[in-house]
Amino acid sequence: MSNSNKPGIAFWIIGIIALLWNGMGVNTYLQMAFKTEASTAGLNAEQIAMMNDTPAWLTALFAIAVFSGIIASILFLMRKKIAVTLFVISFVAATIQHLYWMFGTNASEVYADMQPYLMPTIVIVLGAFWVWFSKNQQAKGILA
Repeated sequence: MSNSNKPGIAFWIIGIIALLWNGMGVNTYLQMAFKTEASTAGLNAEQIAMMNDTPAWLTALFAIAVFSGIIASILFLMRKKIAVTLFVISFVAATIQHLYWMFGTNASEVYADMQPYLMPTIVIVLGAFWVWFSKNQQAKGILA
């Protein structure tokens, strides 16, 4: 079944930005999971200890968020409607992960010098946007 609706330029720009953003998320996850030097560069001992003490379920949510996000981005650019579901999964996982990190830990104190709420807020807002935008594109018949 082919889709005759052609996506506009915004579709491609937003899709590529989503792909790049989620690719950076995968990179960050892999660096943290494998405890690379890059993941601890610039962190103090207390921040490294907090990173090392991250519960397994929170790390799992991080993995679910970034890998479903990257797959959603690829499928979105391929114009597949399953991208919507994967963006929702990514959004929910990232939101739970970041809300716990911001309010269920002492991250605001440990990372006080690094604007601890900025990146989690950006992640949640972008995730919500991609869910909305992909649903919008599906409703327009762009995703099939």
